[in-house]
Amino acid sequence: MFSGEYPLNCWYVAGRAEDFDHSLRALRLFGRAIVFYRSAAGPVVALEDACPHRKLPLSMGTLVDDRVVCGYHGLTFDGSGTCVAAPTQPDAIPKRARVHSFPIVERYGFVWIWPGDAARADVDLMLDIPNFDNPNWGKTARGSLSIGCNYLWVVDNLLDPSHVAWVHLTSFAGAGTDNAPLDMFEGADRVIVSRWIYDAPASPYYQPFLAFAGNCDRKQHYECRLPAVAINGSIYTPVGTGGRDDGLPDAALRNFSYNFMTPVDAENTLYFWFQHCNAIPGRPDMAERMFAGATMAFNEDKAILEAVQRGMAIEGVPLNLGLDAGAMRFRKLVERMIAAERA
Repeated sequence: MFSGEYPLNCWYVAGRAEDFDHSLRALRLFGRAIVFYRSAAGPVVALEDACPHRKLPLSMGTLVDDRVVCGYHGLTFDGSGTCVAAPTQPDAIPKRARVHSFPIVERYGFVWIWPGDAARADVDLMLDIPNFDNPNWGKTARGSLSIGCNYLWVVDNLLDPSHVAWVHLTSFAGAGTDNAPLDMFEGADRVIVSRWIYDAPASPYYQPFLAFAGNCDRKQHYECRLPAVAINGSIYTPVGTGGRDDGLPDAALRNFSYNFMTPVDAENTLYFWFQHCNAIPGRPDMAERMFAGATMAFNEDKAILEAVQRGMAIEGVPLNLGLDAGAMRFRKLVERMIAAERA
């Protein structure tokens, strides 16, 4: 159903900071083979994973003093992709012996890659995370999953507050998640699907983190931004104080799950996330509990989405429900971005 085309002039997460060290690591992203390594000075380097001579993956070679040496005939490339040595003809390094180097930025504990026109790479286009360094907010560990489906099926899931009522019975589900009315907003680069649920029990996942007892007013905020960033926000506040995002009592819980999808190819996705919450600063035990619960839920999503990918490969023509409106609108934004890049 989905093509192997993706928006390219934008930032995607290639991995967590700890996933890269001073060794060659091969990844397939956007249908392309890319080799990564962390330089001795610290910054991560990403190069096309193919020697221009006979296209042997450079990841099959060796890393020597921040230079990649091809394992076939020793052509050697620096971090810019320039060939700096040709042992078989040391006085005639081929001018065409060059590999593409991808812009890389390390932020929020992740390594971000710009797969498009390197001249257009702009750090000001990166996601801004409010309160990231605020000591009154806590962060969980950073999670990582490989999911055997197209990344837009993951977007489907992350713009659908209703699926929790059936997929996440022991975690995110709760009264109203199956049929309470949804609100929708579409901007130039994002779609938001949200709703407030009033005077209902908290979901099992959030109950341990609440500073108040009894029922609550609850907001589900499901947002996707181009190219493939999802922000799932949850607000839990005492009954009678919900219905707005600001001016909430001190006891209100605010949690944001930041989710990053990176296409591997048309049938596979790398998925990264972390939770950012005002209820867990200085509480590593609670942060671990929150992370464990989210990891369990996201593995439940993984099982569903991989089955969707297999089913769509057979049938190919889906039936859309009203709850799919947000995902359909986001796909239109993706299509427009791809079309603009082609132009």
